[in-house]
Amino acid sequence: MTPVRLVCLDLASTTIGDIAMVERAFAEAIATQGIVPGTGAYARAMVHVHRSRGCPTIEVFRGIFPGNEAQAQAANLTFERSYEGAIERTGLFPLPEAVEALEKLREAEIKIALITGFSRSTLGRVLGTLGWAGELDFALCPEDCAGRGRPFPDLVLTAVLRAGIKDVREVAVLGDSENDMLAGRRAGASLIAGMLSGGHSRDRLIEGGATHIVESIAEFPALLAGSGIDTHQVATSAR
Repeated sequence: MTPVRLVCLDLASTTIGDIAMVERAFAEAIATQGIVPGTGAYARAMVHVHRSRGCPTIEVFRGIFPGNEAQAQAANLTFERSYEGAIERTGLFPLPEAVEALEKLREAEIKIALITGFSRSTLGRVLGTLGWAGELDFALCPEDCAGRGRPFPDLVLTAVLRAGIKDVREVAVLGDSENDMLAGRRAGASLIAGMLSGGHSRDRLIEGGATHIVESIAEFPALLAGSGIDTHQVATSAR
């Protein structure tokens, strides 16, 4: 079994439970560009949002407004303002047992990186609200790797460099979207755990490259500790 020395954790709906807030922010941003609920265009746009979970938010909007960079940028700015405004109004909370899971990872002397498709500004607001400065080694967004977020491997590989990891097989990835799994697989991580937390389905996670499936982040530290599990075991055995 390959020892894990670095974990790359997705943020939204993997460590924090804000999927509804994110989707509302996307809906509001799309509406400012003339795509309103109840229309076919809106339905198609939200399907694209769901399919693109884990990708940089600006890339999501570029997919909705292809060939119109100004419109994509305007929508992305509205998204950031809407989401950050929602955080100010209602706060932000980690998923149940997330803090405990982070503590167990730190006790095991495993380095922890949060990776996200949010901008640096939004990520800063999230981290400031959570007060997680002492729980993490660092947090990365697409701006830390020339704008290339998931499904590219850049965020994971940047985390490897920041953490001083010598072998990508010492990396584990946890996320709830197919794009999280693709990034982990392309980066060469030995353990890629798909979490069933409202993002993508079990089948999509496995299709993306998940080696294991977990119900919650609470299961992740034990998975890394081994518990008799071979890190090369296919995810279908977790069904």
